[in-house]
Amino acid sequence: MNDREGEAPEESRNVVYRVRGLRAPVQSFIHTEEVGALILLAAAAAAVIWANSPWSDSYFAFWHTYITFETPIISIHEDLGHLVNDGLMAVFFFVVGLEIKRELLHGELSSVRKASLPVLAAVGGMVVPAFTYLVFNPSGDAAVGWGIPMATDIAFAIGVLALLGRRIPVELRVFLLGLAVVDDLGAITVIALFYTDTIEWSSLWISLAILAAAAVSVRIGIRSIVFYIVAGLLMWYFFLESGVHATLAGVLLAAIVPAGAARGRDEYAATLDDLLHDYRLAMSNGDEEHAEIVLEEIEKLSRSTESPLESLEHMIHPWVSLAILPLFALANAGITITGDTLSDAAGSSITLGIAAGLLAGKALGIFGITWLAIRFGIGQLPAGVTKMHVLGVGFLAGIGFTVAIFISGIAFDDPALVDQAKMGIFVASIAAAIIGYTLLRFTGNGHSAGDPSTSSG
Repeated sequence: MNDREGEAPEESRNVVYRVRGLRAPVQSFIHTEEVGALILLAAAAAAVIWANSPWSDSYFAFWHTYITFETPIISIHEDLGHLVNDGLMAVFFFVVGLEIKRELLHGELSSVRKASLPVLAAVGGMVVPAFTYLVFNPSGDAAVGWGIPMATDIAFAIGVLALLGRRIPVELRVFLLGLAVVDDLGAITVIALFYTDTIEWSSLWISLAILAAAAVSVRIGIRSIVFYIVAGLLMWYFFLESGVHATLAGVLLAAIVPAGAARGRDEYAATLDDLLHDYRLAMSNGDEEHAEIVLEEIEKLSRSTESPLESLEHMIHPWVSLAILPLFALANAGITITGDTLSDAAGSSITLGIAAGLLAGKALGIFGITWLAIRFGIGQLPAGVTKMHVLGVGFLAGIGFTVAIFISGIAFDDPALVDQAKMGIFVASIAAAIIGYTLLRFTGNGHSAGDPSTSSG
């Protein structure tokens, strides 16, 4: 290999840069979340404007348009709103499942030391808001909404952090991501265990059998995307028929996606060296056609070092953040705002319980549990992150929106109660964003030497 080391290093770097460009249409998770938050906000605003415009009837009529789809196996009769909530949101939860698996295997939840603080903070940020809601709604039909203020909208929270730029430490974003992943896992568990009324067991067993068959196919090396798309659609349909919320099919399917790459890093490096040598020879001989073929081989080689989990997440995540979630907001954020609805919301225990849970419960739960964990030596804050940073993140976690609206739609059957829940979500999310931003804006990046708030005491 030594005779190749000096050959056209600049040209080799250009080849590598070209391959990287081919592989990375959207590589940054954080950047996608930031842009997605802006589009999500625009979609929510559009829904509210449309629902309160002279054309408000068309808004509600559009989302109640029925769609019929029949095959010998599948028969679907749903309106557009339910197809968005039960269908497209299954893709959202599939991506959530991929993120959870990645964090458990390689990220902030991959070891007890890394996971302890964000896990405990997330648990506090779920339990305290639920308890706060139940203080306002201890019994009756309203009590079922206790799961609504448990949710955190990671897209909006990351979007607010982006506005702060370098004023906050990078470690705080990592802490928030770890916390949000656990929060998502909690929301999925709550939906599965507490928001399923009746179960049609034959359909559920069929969906689980499809999942088992897909898992076996993964183990024996079947990697056909078409195969898994068909398996996923069938699994989703039978989950829908079973009465268990169909979005959970996405999470379970994500759990079996392979996390290991087809080619190891050492093998990649050795093969790349040979291919670069071939490329340089082709270029020196003026054989541009062969050089292009070698470039294609280098691109395939580079893709082989990425696991199916990473590939799917990179491929689907932008679609979820930039299209599916905004479409969900457009379909669900539209509520008619009149003097009567505002008066009903102001006197509603549902609205007050959700607002208090998201705004106060989240901040107190996350900050309080984190303080206790540090106090008793169970966890330690990341470098540069202070307790005031944690309090600011606690408020940002009170931006519920997407998942909170989603849970309100399956918790309540009465549209009036759903509207009251949405009003609480809107008010609390806006207030949480303002308070969280303000706190973090004046806290700074926390990297000063000897900062006592970063100690374990």
